Amino acid sequence: MNILVVNWQDRINPQAGGAEIHLHEIFGRVAARGHRVRLVCSGWPGAEPKAMVDGMAVERCGTRNSFTLLGRGAVRRALRAERPDVVIEDVNKIPLFLAGLTDRPIGVIVPHLFGSTVFQEASVPSATLVWLLERPLPWAYRRAWFHAISESTREDLIARGVRGDRITVIYPGVDAGVFAPDPAVPRTASPSFAYVGRLRRYKGVEYALRAVAAARARRSDIRLDIAGRGDDQGRLEALSRELGLQDAVRFLGFVSEAEKIRLFRSTWANVFPSPKEGWGITNVEAAACGTPSLASDSPGLRDSVRHGETGYLVPHGDSGALAERMLELASDPALVARLGRQARVFAEGLSWDRAADQTEAWIARMLEK
Repeated sequence: MNILVVNWQDRINPQAGGAEIHLHEIFGRVAARGHRVRLVCSGWPGAEPKAMVDGMAVERCGTRNSFTLLGRGAVRRALRAERPDVVIEDVNKIPLFLAGLTDRPIGVIVPHLFGSTVFQEASVPSATLVWLLERPLPWAYRRAWFHAISESTREDLIARGVRGDRITVIYPGVDAGVFAPDPAVPRTASPSFAYVGRLRRYKGVEYALRAVAAARARRSDIRLDIAGRGDDQGRLEALSRELGLQDAVRFLGFVSEAEKIRLFRSTWANVFPSPKEGWGITNVEAAACGTPSLASDSPGLRDSVRHGETGYLVPHGDSGALAERMLELASDPALVARLGRQARVFAEGLSWDRAADQTEAWIARMLEK
């Protein structure tokens, strides 16, 4: 097959995140199976306009901020240069409405849609633009076939008007050989918890800070490690000081993949207090390392955490409830170990090879229609 993929960024982009990992893990494998895969995406200052990444021919245009305006033109050029069998648009920022640019079969990968949660992150004008651009998605993509990464995303699409029979759910994978327990890396001596991800306001990291402050009123040895960077870091550091957590919270900044894995292995639980995600890949990475998660009972996260089996879900924004779960785990290392073992079993049932198999089959079905 000749596949043209469009995504906001590629994996090499300094701003790349979970959506880019997801795309490259799947389509890198599809390319390795002999299919021709081209990726049109944005660039960054100093980026090469063309590159081979994970077996895909990457063509970069504009920057993260200008791709909204320049992306459709880049796709038109790619369509003229080489006629694909299928076009795949990964909608993880703002939709480019590519279904109207070509008569080729079109698939749409949807990690998640922002909806009203975008107003927690962006300025009102920017958030309003994103909200408005998501509204016509069911109509503009009415001939498309959808790949949702969780049941939560599928439900969101149906609620917006997308036909259920045009949606296939394909869970992301995890490399359970790399993300794995290591007996040589024990859990920390005192109860510690970890957040790994971008420091953005909508991620809800402040609720983890408030939960730690509440929990430490009863157990002064509870700690929190925060790994990642983002434009909310200054506000979070100020809140940490305000709550008197200078000795309890570490802001680690960007960490290497090896350090992230060490953190997942040694912490007592991964914490993910976001109001909405497509899936929650760090929940599964932690699970593969034998570590449970404490997460908001919100779309996406309730798919990647099985309540009472691989961790616990708490009402989003309820720092008191999150603190109670932290205290429960802190007082029961055997419970942490049991949840961690069950989390590992869950993660072992997920793989990127399986996700690539299912994506390849999804594309083949599109071409048969």
